[in-house]
Amino acid sequence: MKRFVQAAVAAFALAAIVPASAQQVLKVGSTPTGIPFTFLDTKTNSIQGIMVDLVTEIGKDAGLSVQIEPMSFSALIPSLTSSKIDIIAAAMFITAPRKEVVDFSDPIYTYGEGLVVPKTDTKAYATQDDLKGETVGAQVGTAFVDALKKSGLFADVKAYDTIPDILRDVNTGRLKAGYADYPILAYNLKQGGFPEVRLVDGYKPVTVGSVGIGVRKGESALLGKINASLAKLKANGTIDKILEKWGQKAQG
Repeated sequence: MKRFVQAAVAAFALAAIVPASAQQVLKVGSTPTGIPFTFLDTKTNSIQGIMVDLVTEIGKDAGLSVQIEPMSFSALIPSLTSSKIDIIAAAMFITAPRKEVVDFSDPIYTYGEGLVVPKTDTKAYATQDDLKGETVGAQVGTAFVDALKKSGLFADVKAYDTIPDILRDVNTGRLKAGYADYPILAYNLKQGGFPEVRLVDGYKPVTVGSVGIGVRKGESALLGKINASLAKLKANGTIDKILEKWGQKAQG
């Protein structure tokens, strides 16, 4: 009995020494198709990219243990609100509707939608009005697909599961035009996998937003740690280095 009590006391003392944050593993939802923000690296069979590098650095700075969980973009918020994950780190805009169910960090990176068309289509598209009455595509769950549908300009707005799916249909000529995150489109096309697709240079985006890291409503302590680390990583140049690593321009 004495030995049992001594063992229990020792275990309690050890638990008191180890911080709770060091014992907890936070699950981070990321998408496998949002290159360069998040994507599946087939060589390592792991999710990599800007947001993965960033949340990893935040974890190191804040003393948080993070574990990346791959999932589709449309599953991110439901997985967060149902506590299947603890953090969203993906190319997700901070929007008013999302802020009703998710608490976001300070803004990290700002951009708008890009427009892709078949290379055989050489028209100089400048605005969405230039494609009025056409069938276009966008990724399900994104701010872009909702804005396109609400515009009332198009004959149909097809919702695709992933951005590569949009690019494939544009590449084969099955889709007149596609809208998606400009940095993701640009990065995909640089890899050469969609040779018959053109990213329209002169197009002016309508839906411009900032990417942020998401946590569940009421997780103020966790959000505070994330924002404190973001401020530090921005000040010491770490965020700029991560962006430059993935071919994105650092913001002023």
